[in-house]
Amino acid sequence: MVTKRPVTQVVAVGTKQESRCDPNYSGCVPIASDVDCAGGSGNGPAYVSGPIRVIGEDIYDLDRDGDGYACDD
Repeated sequence: MVTKRPVTQVVAVGTKQESRCDPNYSGCVPIASDVDCAGGSGNGPAYVSGPIRVIGEDIYDLDRDGDGYACDD
Protein backbone atom coordinates (compact mmCIF):
# COMPACT_ATOMS: atom_id res chain seq x y z
CA MET A 1 0.00 0.00 0.00
CA VAL A 2 1.36 3.42 -0.99
CA THR A 3 0.17 6.43 0.90
CA LYS A 4 0.96 10.11 0.68
CA ARG A 5 0.51 12.81 3.22
CA PRO A 6 -2.35 15.19 2.48
CA VAL A 7 -1.48 18.60 1.10
CA THR A 8 -2.05 21.20 3.78
CA GLN A 9 -1.55 24.34 1.72
CA VAL A 10 -1.81 25.35 -1.92
CA VAL A 11 0.94 27.84 -2.69
CA ALA A 12 -0.13 29.02 -6.15
CA VAL A 13 -2.99 28.42 -8.50
CA GLY A 14 -3.09 29.35 -12.16
CA THR A 15 -0.53 31.07 -14.31
CA LYS A 16 2.69 32.29 -12.75
CA GLN A 17 2.69 36.06 -12.41
CA GLU A 18 5.22 37.85 -14.61
CA SER A 19 8.15 39.47 -12.89
CA ARG A 20 8.11 43.24 -12.91
CA CYS A 21 11.86 43.36 -12.35
CA ASP A 22 14.40 43.46 -15.18
CA PRO A 23 16.51 40.26 -15.15
CA ASN A 24 19.64 42.18 -16.24
CA TYR A 25 20.07 43.57 -12.73
CA SER A 26 20.22 42.09 -9.23
CA GLY A 27 17.68 43.58 -6.92
CA CYS A 28 14.56 44.97 -8.55
CA VAL A 29 14.99 47.41 -11.40
CA PRO A 30 11.53 48.00 -12.86
CA ILE A 31 10.77 47.19 -16.47
CA ALA A 32 9.94 50.54 -18.07
CA SER A 33 10.60 52.57 -21.21
CA ASP A 34 13.47 54.23 -19.30
CA VAL A 35 14.93 53.87 -15.82
CA ASP A 36 17.28 56.38 -14.18
CA CYS A 37 19.18 56.52 -10.91
CA ALA A 38 17.20 58.29 -8.19
CA GLY A 39 18.70 61.67 -7.37
CA GLY A 40 20.46 61.90 -10.73
CA SER A 41 19.75 64.10 -13.72
CA GLY A 42 17.58 61.56 -15.57
CA ASN A 43 13.95 62.21 -16.41
CA GLY A 44 12.50 58.74 -15.74
CA PRO A 45 9.70 57.72 -15.97
CA ALA A 46 11.07 55.14 -13.49
CA TYR A 47 13.82 55.53 -10.91
CA VAL A 48 15.93 53.12 -8.88
CA SER A 49 18.12 53.63 -5.82
CA GLY A 50 21.48 51.89 -5.83
CA PRO A 51 23.83 50.38 -5.71
CA ILE A 52 22.46 47.76 -8.10
CA ARG A 53 24.64 45.00 -9.57
CA VAL A 54 24.51 44.57 -13.35
CA ILE A 55 24.29 40.82 -14.08
CA GLY A 56 23.37 41.04 -17.76
CA GLU A 57 23.23 43.80 -20.34
CA ASP A 58 22.99 47.32 -18.89
CA ILE A 59 20.03 48.25 -21.07
CA TYR A 60 19.22 51.43 -19.13
CA ASP A 61 22.87 52.64 -19.06
CA LEU A 62 22.80 52.87 -15.26
CA ASP A 63 26.43 51.71 -14.79
CA ARG A 64 28.18 54.85 -16.02
CA ASP A 65 31.71 53.82 -15.00
CA GLY A 66 31.44 50.20 -16.19
CA ASP A 67 32.43 48.61 -12.86
CA GLY A 68 29.41 46.28 -12.77
CA TYR A 69 27.48 48.36 -10.25
CA ALA A 70 24.78 50.85 -11.18
CA CYS A 71 23.69 53.98 -9.32
CA ASP A 72 26.66 53.72 -6.95
CA ASP A 73 27.84 57.33 -7.02
